[in-house]
Amino acid sequence: MTSLPERAPADPVVLLEGVDRSFGEHRALHDLTMRIDAGSISVLLGPNGAGKTTAIRVITGALGVDSGRVRVFGLDPDDPRQGEEVRRRCGVVSAKPALYDRLSGLDNLRYSAELHGMRWGAATRGRVVEAATRFGIHTSLDAQVGGYSTGMKTRLALARAVLHDPELLLFDEPTSGLDPESSLAVLAMIREMAGDGTTVVMCTHLLLEAEGLAEQVIVMEAGAAIAAGRPAELIRGFWPDDAVRLAAEDPAGLAAVADLPGVRGVRPADDDPTAVDVDVDHLGRIPEIVLALTTRGVRLTRVTPREPSLEELYFAVRRPHLPGREAADDGGVRLAAPGASTRHEYQEVGA
Repeated sequence: MTSLPERAPADPVVLLEGVDRSFGEHRALHDLTMRIDAGSISVLLGPNGAGKTTAIRVITGALGVDSGRVRVFGLDPDDPRQGEEVRRRCGVVSAKPALYDRLSGLDNLRYSAELHGMRWGAATRGRVVEAATRFGIHTSLDAQVGGYSTGMKTRLALARAVLHDPELLLFDEPTSGLDPESSLAVLAMIREMAGDGTTVVMCTHLLLEAEGLAEQVIVMEAGAAIAAGRPAELIRGFWPDDAVRLAAEDPAGLAAVADLPGVRGVRPADDDPTAVDVDVDHLGRIPEIVLALTTRGVRLTRVTPREPSLEELYFAVRRPHLPGREAADDGGVRLAAPGASTRHEYQEVGA
């Protein structure tokens, strides 16, 4: 029986290899490497100043690089002719969209359509109205954009970004300044566009935005990608053991779990003083552990197989790259306990 030849992996939509970019003495990107495959939702995670926005600008050719290689659709976005083709196939929504406040929403979209070579007429007007309707801004097209709310401006920017039916959509903090309801609506729209086959790259420092949306996570720190892969694979890479959360009426009784067969580690639950998280060699150990504890008189109130969250992954990835420090909630740093790890390495998990 003749075996079929292996299929070569498809070329990535975006490929950055060893990219450096500085602004004076400030190094915004340092040896940045990333791969974005067609039809995926990739989320660039990192604190403010990690280089996410600079990476987006490099991808579109709005910024050149000091060194390294950038290819988008196999083209060089920094090349005048190839860069024009790259930008024609991209749609971009920035954190603060550049709109013309003195023009109406319709005129903003018309101007953008004409910049993309779409001649104004019935067909283009229909496309404009269709895009505006998709993002719920069609009833306000005749109003001046200067009177729009932040959420309305974001919706208009989304409509503008998809007018020319781009193959690659890049979002830089797309929910910045939005209320929770509008944020959820925008994220649902992004998910819908990816479902239609569009490749999506989104920058955010808000972990809840990425949870459940990202097919690939790229964690950035100081201009470099320090981890990349599918969330589940990254989580398994950092926590290879199965885990279970145990809670008890008397948490002191849970100390006995450390001596039971199959237990690899025990640590206090960070959000529940009555519970511990237990690493086990496999989930089949859980009934044995429960039986052993109840036999010893421990009254368990909860037994839950546990999957670490994207938030836990994010801080686990970042912590070794902040020697002597720990990430703070606002993207800054705070002092860590003595003896904190000082490893520096790039971790990529999965294809």
